[in-house]
Amino acid sequence: NHTVHGFILLGLAESPGMQLPLFGVFLLMYMLTLLGNVGMMALVRSDRGLHTPMYFFLSHFSFVDACYSTAIMPNMLASLASGSKDISFMGCVAQLYSFVLFGIVECYLLAIMAYDRYVAVCNPLRYVAMLPQAVCVQLVTMSYILGVLYAAVYTGCMFGGSFKKSNIIDHFFCDVSPLLKLLGSDKFIRERVIFAFVSINGISTSGIIVVSYLYVLSAVLRMRSTQRRSRAFNTCASHMMVICLFYGTGFFMYLLPSSSHKGLDKVASVFYTLVTPLLNPFIYCLRNREVKEAF
Repeated sequence: NHTVHGFILLGLAESPGMQLPLFGVFLLMYMLTLLGNVGMMALVRSDRGLHTPMYFFLSHFSFVDACYSTAIMPNMLASLASGSKDISFMGCVAQLYSFVLFGIVECYLLAIMAYDRYVAVCNPLRYVAMLPQAVCVQLVTMSYILGVLYAAVYTGCMFGGSFKKSNIIDHFFCDVSPLLKLLGSDKFIRERVIFAFVSINGISTSGIIVVSYLYVLSAVLRMRSTQRRSRAFNTCASHMMVICLFYGTGFFMYLLPSSSHKGLDKVASVFYTLVTPLLNPFIYCLRNREVKEAF
């Protein structure tokens, strides 16, 4: 065990000839991600018809998506452009903290948005009364506070002890799983603390989502009008697609044993860290009549 002063990120491409093509692809993805998410934030802010709890949460979700992608993509693009795979110790700490922070905030925002859909479908006449602006602000603020605290715990557990002699990270950013492989003799305790907090976050947010949509499904099945059913399903469809994308790849990466991944870790990581933030704003735009009309 020794003190590590920096890390080497192996990245996605082993062949030098693939560096520039990947740089072009990911630069385009990053630009579209920023354009889509910042555009969604600007649209919600500028159109008075979108000043509702649902779009208030969606604007913060877009902000978190833009930050989530920015925590990883610029360093990755710089590495592909220059060929340098080095990242400093503090750079790795900052990247992991930012990634975990915005990932956790996104989980809680998805849970809040599920509750929002429950209120909209099951209690439409009390929607504004149950989710006044003050309550919406408090829910979003609590998401950020929990993200800051949990990210500090994860980062402290990961970098608060010793590492093995290897400082090579077989990944394109400082993620939890590849860093755990480099931990030293005190690895067991730190792994258990991280696993406990991951479980708390996963169970609490996914539990809220599941319970909310069970109530929504029950309410929809009781509706006699086919038109009302269709409208209710359209109201929830975009959110359900985003949940499936985010939690599906997250479940694959962090809950399934690494032996079952069969070398797909980097592919799954690209999907939930880079592709999902790119797709989210377009899913909401294409599936949502109010957003299209406002645009």
